[in-house]
Amino acid sequence: MSHNAVTVFTARGPAVILQEGGTQAWVLDPKRVRLCEFAVCTQNRGFKDDWGQATEPHQAAFMVGRISEVVPTPEPDRPGRWLIRFSEYAEVQIANVWPGSRNPVWYTTLEDLGIDPASLTFQPMPEVEVASLPEQPLVPVRPLNITQAKQGLAAFFGVNVDDITITIQG
Repeated sequence: MSHNAVTVFTARGPAVILQEGGTQAWVLDPKRVRLCEFAVCTQNRGFKDDWGQATEPHQAAFMVGRISEVVPTPEPDRPGRWLIRFSEYAEVQIANVWPGSRNPVWYTTLEDLGIDPASLTFQPMPEVEVASLPEQPLVPVRPLNITQAKQGLAAFFGVNVDDITITIQG
């Protein structure tokens, strides 16, 4: 049995990924990632500054996360990008996993990467500290019809409008 995985080429190091609850801020197909059981983080050391606190060898796989959900990134300046949250993670050290693709998101399987999920020792993700958001002015709520509500929800969650079902109970 193969285990679907999304592999990312990230400048964030393990400490930042654990602090943020997963890997972000990706341009990806959230529906496709939701079909994956795992995310494999490979290190990108190609940045001049160290904003992501990268610590692992360039192109090496260093973490496998069990995907719990895919949600819009909480980074306010990154609209349209996604956070892949982990329920648990395992540390790995596998050299030269990243194939050099220009796209930093790659869909594959653990087996194709030479990773045996039975050999991984998973640990629960630490609790994520939710940063207090700046006070937002209240926006007046306006009436919406079902079509408008479905369009807004589809845009927020990155899914097709036809995938949204709304039930009203009175």
